[in-house]
Amino acid sequence: MMREEMTPQRVWQEFTRAQNFNNAIELYETVEQNEDFYIGNQWRGVNAPNLDHPVMNMLCRVVKFFISSVMSDDIGISVTDFDESSAMKPVLDMLGVQFDQIMEGCGFKRKAREVIRNSAVDGDGCMHFYFDPEDDMQGAAGTAEAFRLTPTPGHIEAEIIENTNVHFGNPQSGDVQRQPYILLNFRRLVEEVRRTARENGGDADAIQPDEDTYKHGDAPEEGKVTVVRRYWKEKGRNGRKTVWFCEMTAGAVVRGPTDTGYSRYPIAFMPWKVKNQYHGQAAITGMIPNQIFVNKLFAMAMQHVKQLAFPKVIYNRNLMAGRKWNNRVGEAIGVNGDPNVAVATGFRAPDMSAQVLVMIDKVIEYTRDTMGASDAALGNVTPDNTSAIIAVQKATSMPLELQRQDFYCFVEDSVRIWMDMMAQNYGVRMVRMKAPEAEAEACRAAGQHGRRMRRRQRAARPVWPARFSRRRRGLQAAFRFCAAKWRAI
Repeated sequence: MMREEMTPQRVWQEFTRAQNFNNAIELYETVEQNEDFYIGNQWRGVNAPNLDHPVMNMLCRVVKFFISSVMSDDIGISVTDFDESSAMKPVLDMLGVQFDQIMEGCGFKRKAREVIRNSAVDGDGCMHFYFDPEDDMQGAAGTAEAFRLTPTPGHIEAEIIENTNVHFGNPQSGDVQRQPYILLNFRRLVEEVRRTARENGGDADAIQPDEDTYKHGDAPEEGKVTVVRRYWKEKGRNGRKTVWFCEMTAGAVVRGPTDTGYSRYPIAFMPWKVKNQYHGQAAITGMIPNQIFVNKLFAMAMQHVKQLAFPKVIYNRNLMAGRKWNNRVGEAIGVNGDPNVAVATGFRAPDMSAQVLVMIDKVIEYTRDTMGASDAALGNVTPDNTSAIIAVQKATSMPLELQRQDFYCFVEDSVRIWMDMMAQNYGVRMVRMKAPEAEAEACRAAGQHGRRMRRRQRAARPVWPARFSRRRRGLQAAFRFCAAKWRAI
């Protein structure tokens, strides 16, 4: 099958079309506003020099409640075989251990919390996986020498992608794996990009710094260039579709088309669901007007207290002996005429209506309740009846069950991507497995005939070499049995 021709002009045209779509739905403005309101920069751009700028940030606490509720339980991965074959159980156990190592190595749990945070604040959370071939194998090479094997170095890494930097080829569909192509854009140092281009046969001299049109904030950027990575799928000679990628700048090739060998896009996506487009709507977007109302009302209440909370002195200017009123303690005030005549009096303005503070409390309370974060859920109640409080907390958190299930799907998609990458990139590696019963019996029989072997901890935990390969039914491990399947010490 003829491969698609990729040029910087074509990729940049697709990138520009994706940015136009984001502009049409006001994504950049919405994300920038949501980020400001989440971190407390809620008066940005407001021209009110005579007002204080109080921030009653109710949105930040609600989002943190969302994150803790969705990730209240620890994440674990269990691998099962639909055929329930007992022979596959050691392989499945080994895969479970490998997945745990990947989660620990790439900091998946920590980054997953950031994905949930981005989904709640920006509307989408995205994680991009890639294989880093530079790895010391953590001492596995010495063990592999006993089997006369050369282990394949490298490990799976993960990075967070902002939703403004990921673009689907079909923006009306949220299915990642059915996209015709996916674009990821990065801001990188020019020298780093040029070095990558030289290593991969790209056009390093044509790479020049540019400006990021849609950057967040006003911080200056120097010596950086926008790099667009394009993923797409092509069918090979064997009829199987694989994922290809290339990297381009506005006018240069950084990496030409490269076949990854993967069957799935290495991208896991978690939107705060919206129909008919891949971008979601953040949980706080619709509540920002409530936050603005609370801040304005509180600012005006503070201004009223500063101006009218203290009594004012009203004096007769005609009776003053050419002097102004003086508020200094103990200082005499000269007047014209009889000093017994009333010269001045105190004046106190009417108190501010109590409805102002009541309205502020009600808006905050109703906003939290409608977002699923009531006072009981946040712990703002007196624990007189703990059973009732627990029941209310569970009932309040029920609307977040949908987001929790979306997060579980996000984790499952990530595991499928890892399995796909392991099949392509892992090669031969040393793994620790439980030995089948037949192998354990054979080793015990060999020991009775004079072969001395010392087992660490348990006799059913040997170190075997495993070759990770792709089969029609998915990822399996084909074991290369050596003369000694147990490590002799």
